Amino acid sequence: MADHVTAVVVDDHPVVRAGVAHWLSTEDVELVASGEDPGVAWTGPGATADVVVLDLHLGGVAPATSALRKLVEDGRKVVVYSMRADDEIVLQCLELGALSYLTKAEGADHLVGAVKAAAKGQSYTPPALAGALAGDRSETRPALSPRETEVLVEWFQSESKEFVAQRLNITLSTVNSHLERIRVKYAAIGRQAPTKAALVARAIQDGLIGLDDL
Repeated sequence: MADHVTAVVVDDHPVVRAGVAHWLSTEDVELVASGEDPGVAWTGPGATADVVVLDLHLGGVAPATSALRKLVEDGRKVVVYSMRADDEIVLQCLELGALSYLTKAEGADHLVGAVKAAAKGQSYTPPALAGALAGDRSETRPALSPRETEVLVEWFQSESKEFVAQRLNITLSTVNSHLERIRVKYAAIGRQAPTKAALVARAIQDGLIGLDDL
Protein backbone atom coordinates (compact mmCIF):
# COMPACT_ATOMS: atom_id res chain seq x y z
CA MET A 1 0.00 0.00 0.00
CA ALA A 2 1.28 3.42 -0.95
CA ASP A 3 0.19 4.95 2.37
CA HIS A 4 1.60 2.15 4.56
CA VAL A 5 3.56 3.72 7.41
CA THR A 6 6.12 2.06 9.66
CA ALA A 7 7.45 3.41 12.95
CA VAL A 8 9.99 2.68 15.68
CA VAL A 9 9.42 3.87 19.25
CA VAL A 10 12.27 4.79 21.59
CA ASP A 11 11.08 5.10 25.20
CA ASP A 12 12.39 3.73 28.49
CA HIS A 13 8.94 2.87 29.87
CA PRO A 14 7.44 -0.44 28.65
CA VAL A 15 3.91 0.76 29.38
CA VAL A 16 4.42 3.78 27.09
CA ARG A 17 5.83 1.60 24.32
CA ALA A 18 2.85 -0.75 24.65
CA GLY A 19 0.38 2.13 24.62
CA VAL A 20 1.93 3.75 21.57
CA ALA A 21 2.00 0.41 19.77
CA HIS A 22 -1.73 -0.04 20.40
CA TRP A 23 -2.60 3.50 19.28
CA LEU A 24 -0.61 3.17 16.07
CA SER A 25 -1.96 -0.29 15.23
CA THR A 26 -5.55 0.95 15.33
CA GLU A 27 -4.67 3.51 12.65
CA ASP A 28 -2.82 1.15 10.29
CA VAL A 29 0.63 2.30 11.35
CA GLU A 30 2.96 -0.67 11.75
CA LEU A 31 5.30 -0.58 14.73
CA VAL A 32 8.32 -2.51 13.47
CA ALA A 33 10.56 -2.05 16.52
CA SER A 34 10.67 -0.49 19.98
CA GLY A 35 13.10 -0.23 22.84
CA GLU A 36 14.63 1.91 25.54
CA ASP A 37 17.86 2.67 23.70
CA PRO A 38 18.14 4.92 20.60
CA GLY A 39 20.17 2.15 18.97
CA VAL A 40 16.90 0.39 18.15
CA ALA A 41 16.33 3.06 15.49
CA TRP A 42 19.59 2.17 13.74
CA THR A 43 19.49 -1.63 13.84
CA GLY A 44 17.20 -4.32 12.51
CA PRO A 45 13.72 -3.30 11.28
CA GLY A 46 13.97 0.02 13.13
CA ALA A 47 16.73 1.17 10.79
CA THR A 48 14.31 1.47 7.89
CA ALA A 49 11.20 2.66 9.75
CA ASP A 50 9.50 5.66 8.18
CA VAL A 51 9.17 7.53 11.48
CA VAL A 52 11.04 7.53 14.80
CA VAL A 53 8.97 8.36 17.88
CA LEU A 54 11.58 9.53 20.40
CA ASP A 55 11.25 10.16 24.12
CA LEU A 56 13.61 12.85 25.38
CA HIS A 57 14.47 11.24 28.72
CA LEU A 58 15.80 7.72 28.43
CA GLY A 59 16.68 6.79 31.98
CA GLY A 60 18.79 9.89 32.55
CA VAL A 61 18.48 13.52 33.58
CA ALA A 62 19.83 15.09 30.41
CA PRO A 63 17.49 15.13 27.38
CA ALA A 64 18.42 12.90 24.47
CA THR A 65 19.09 15.80 22.12
CA SER A 66 22.27 14.18 20.79
CA ALA A 67 20.22 11.20 19.61
CA LEU A 68 17.73 13.56 18.00
CA ARG A 69 20.50 15.45 16.23
CA LYS A 70 22.08 12.26 14.89
CA LEU A 71 18.74 10.90 13.67
CA VAL A 72 18.00 14.12 11.80
CA GLU A 73 21.50 14.24 10.33
CA ASP A 74 20.90 10.70 9.07
CA GLY A 75 17.78 11.90 7.28
CA ARG A 76 15.31 10.27 9.68
CA LYS A 77 11.85 11.71 10.32
CA VAL A 78 11.47 12.24 14.05
CA VAL A 79 8.48 12.94 16.29
CA VAL A 80 9.52 13.84 19.83
CA TYR A 81 7.13 12.46 22.48
CA SER A 82 7.95 13.69 25.97
CA MET A 83 6.66 14.54 29.43
CA ARG A 84 8.35 17.95 29.20
CA ALA A 85 6.19 20.83 28.08
CA ASP A 86 8.46 23.87 28.52
CA ASP A 87 8.74 26.09 25.48
CA GLU A 88 12.55 26.17 25.51
CA ILE A 89 13.01 22.44 24.98
CA VAL A 90 10.16 22.34 22.44
CA LEU A 91 11.78 25.02 20.29
CA GLN A 92 15.22 23.43 20.72
CA CYS A 93 13.90 20.14 19.35
CA LEU A 94 12.37 21.91 16.36
CA GLU A 95 15.64 23.68 15.65
CA LEU A 96 17.48 20.36 15.83
CA GLY A 97 15.15 19.00 13.17
CA ALA A 98 12.20 17.24 14.83
CA LEU A 99 9.11 17.38 12.63
CA SER A 100 6.82 17.60 15.63
CA TYR A 101 6.86 17.76 19.42
CA LEU A 102 4.11 16.25 21.55
CA THR A 103 3.69 15.94 25.28
CA LYS A 104 2.51 12.61 26.65
CA ALA A 105 -0.66 14.33 27.84
CA GLU A 106 -1.82 14.99 24.27
CA GLY A 107 -3.17 11.55 23.53
CA ALA A 108 -3.60 9.12 20.68
CA ASP A 109 -5.19 11.34 18.04
CA HIS A 110 -2.37 13.86 18.06
CA LEU A 111 0.38 11.23 18.16
CA VAL A 112 -1.09 9.29 15.25
CA GLY A 113 -1.58 12.53 13.32
CA ALA A 114 2.02 13.55 13.95
CA VAL A 115 3.38 10.16 12.87
CA LYS A 116 1.35 10.10 9.66
CA ALA A 117 2.37 13.67 8.82
CA ALA A 118 6.03 12.90 9.55
CA ALA A 119 5.92 9.91 7.21
CA LYS A 120 5.16 12.41 4.43
CA GLY A 121 7.93 14.74 5.60
CA GLN A 122 5.40 17.20 7.01
CA SER A 123 5.19 18.97 10.34
CA TYR A 124 2.23 18.55 12.69
CA THR A 125 1.20 21.14 15.26
CA PRO A 126 -0.47 19.78 18.40
CA PRO A 127 -1.55 22.16 21.21
CA ALA A 128 1.76 22.13 23.09
CA LEU A 129 3.74 22.92 19.97
CA ALA A 130 1.30 25.63 18.91
CA GLY A 131 1.65 27.20 22.33
CA ALA A 132 5.44 27.12 22.18
CA LEU A 133 5.52 28.70 18.73
CA ALA A 134 2.97 31.34 19.72
CA GLY A 135 4.99 32.10 22.83
CA ASP A 136 8.23 32.53 20.90
CA ARG A 137 9.66 35.94 21.69
CA SER A 138 9.82 36.85 18.00
CA GLU A 139 6.56 38.71 17.55
CA THR A 140 6.96 39.88 13.97
CA ARG A 141 9.37 37.35 12.53
CA PRO A 142 9.89 33.66 13.24
CA ALA A 143 12.94 32.44 15.11
CA LEU A 144 14.65 30.43 12.39
CA SER A 145 17.63 28.32 13.30
CA PRO A 146 20.90 28.98 11.43
CA ARG A 147 20.41 25.74 9.47
CA GLU A 148 16.85 26.67 8.51
CA THR A 149 18.05 30.05 7.27
CA GLU A 150 20.85 28.39 5.29
CA VAL A 151 18.42 25.95 3.64
CA LEU A 152 15.98 28.75 2.88
CA VAL A 153 18.57 30.98 1.20
CA GLU A 154 20.05 28.07 -0.77
CA TRP A 155 16.55 27.15 -1.99
CA PHE A 156 15.89 30.69 -3.15
CA GLN A 157 19.13 30.62 -5.11
CA SER A 158 18.60 27.14 -6.58
CA GLU A 159 16.39 25.63 -9.24
CA SER A 160 15.46 22.63 -7.13
CA LYS A 161 15.43 21.20 -3.62
CA GLU A 162 17.59 18.36 -4.92
CA PHE A 163 20.34 20.86 -5.69
CA VAL A 164 20.04 22.29 -2.17
CA ALA A 165 20.48 18.79 -0.76
CA GLN A 166 23.63 18.29 -2.84
CA ARG A 167 25.06 21.69 -1.93
CA LEU A 168 24.54 21.22 1.81
CA ASN A 169 25.29 17.48 1.83
CA ILE A 170 21.94 16.57 3.37
CA THR A 171 19.03 14.46 2.17
CA LEU A 172 16.09 15.76 0.16
CA SER A 173 13.84 14.71 3.03
CA THR A 174 15.82 16.92 5.40
CA VAL A 175 15.49 19.88 3.03
CA ASN A 176 11.73 19.38 2.88
CA SER A 177 11.55 19.06 6.66
CA HIS A 178 13.38 22.35 7.19
CA LEU A 179 11.15 24.18 4.71
CA GLU A 180 7.99 22.73 6.26
CA ARG A 181 9.06 23.84 9.74
CA ILE A 182 9.77 27.34 8.42
CA ARG A 183 6.24 27.52 7.02
CA VAL A 184 4.82 26.30 10.35
CA LYS A 185 6.76 29.00 12.20
CA TYR A 186 5.48 31.71 9.87
CA ALA A 187 1.91 30.42 10.14
CA ALA A 188 2.14 30.42 13.94
CA ILE A 189 2.68 34.19 13.96
CA GLY A 190 -0.05 34.85 11.43
CA ARG A 191 2.18 35.31 8.38
CA GLN A 192 1.38 32.33 6.20
CA ALA A 193 3.83 31.49 3.42
CA PRO A 194 2.43 28.49 1.54
CA THR A 195 4.41 29.00 -1.67
CA LYS A 196 8.04 29.65 -2.60
CA ALA A 197 7.15 33.14 -3.78
CA ALA A 198 5.49 33.89 -0.45
CA LEU A 199 8.56 32.67 1.45
CA VAL A 200 10.79 34.87 -0.71
CA ALA A 201 8.62 37.87 0.15
CA ARG A 202 8.72 37.06 3.87
CA ALA A 203 12.49 36.57 3.82
CA ILE A 204 13.02 39.93 2.12
CA GLN A 205 10.67 41.64 4.59
CA ASP A 206 12.58 40.11 7.51
CA GLY A 207 16.01 40.98 6.16
CA LEU A 208 17.08 37.37 5.75
CA ILE A 209 18.02 38.07 2.14
CA GLY A 210 18.29 41.06 -0.16
CA LEU A 211 17.21 41.41 -3.78
CA ASP A 212 20.84 41.08 -4.79
CA ASP A 213 20.89 37.59 -3.28
CA LEU A 214 18.24 36.27 -5.67
